[in-house]
Amino acid sequence: MDRDIKQKEGLLIVISGPSGAGKGTVCRSYLKRNPDTILSVSVTTRQPRRGEKEGVNYFFRDKSTFESMIENDEFLEYAMVYDNYYGTPKEYVFKHLNRGKDVILEIDIQGALQVKKNFEKGVFIFIMPPSMKELKRRIVSRGTETPEVIMKRFKSAYDEINFIDQYNYIVVNDRVDKAVKKIEAIVMAEKCKVDRNRDFYINIREGGCLNDRSTTK
Repeated sequence: MDRDIKQKEGLLIVISGPSGAGKGTVCRSYLKRNPDTILSVSVTTRQPRRGEKEGVNYFFRDKSTFESMIENDEFLEYAMVYDNYYGTPKEYVFKHLNRGKDVILEIDIQGALQVKKNFEKGVFIFIMPPSMKELKRRIVSRGTETPEVIMKRFKSAYDEINFIDQYNYIVVNDRVDKAVKKIEAIVMAEKCKVDRNRDFYINIREGGCLNDRSTTK
């Protein structure tokens, strides 16, 4: 990014898409290419699995603590999944955004809509497969689901696509490297938006450059 434009606050990059679109692979590749970007860490009430670390994989909390956090409006979004809570903590996300770090959040559509309601300044990106035929091929090629589950995921994908107009951008994942470059272009464009650089241009407009002693008289 051009050093002349000071980006005081990082971007919250929210990425969603149907199962099989490859959003997880795209996010991992993006983070590898952009190591200064922070991956959001969720709070959960489930027990840690072997090898999982507090504050790295999740913030592990008991149900009572999680529900107190809900009452105190401490989540950008949360949901109950198979008898356990999962949520995105505002404190963790805002801490990094306020330090000028971008934060990436890979999340389902319902969660993304909650985030949008609570933080409209987020950048919402929907990852799409190049075709529904390719989407089905990817799901089938996993070899881990029964035909019934495959059809359920395929139907769910059609339903999820109906929410695409709630997002700011669409990125087709025909190749991971191309998809990542598109997201990088989106992030750069967002950082150059006028409303994200208001302090900078107001300072210039109001004569901040007049204090520059190097200005030729």
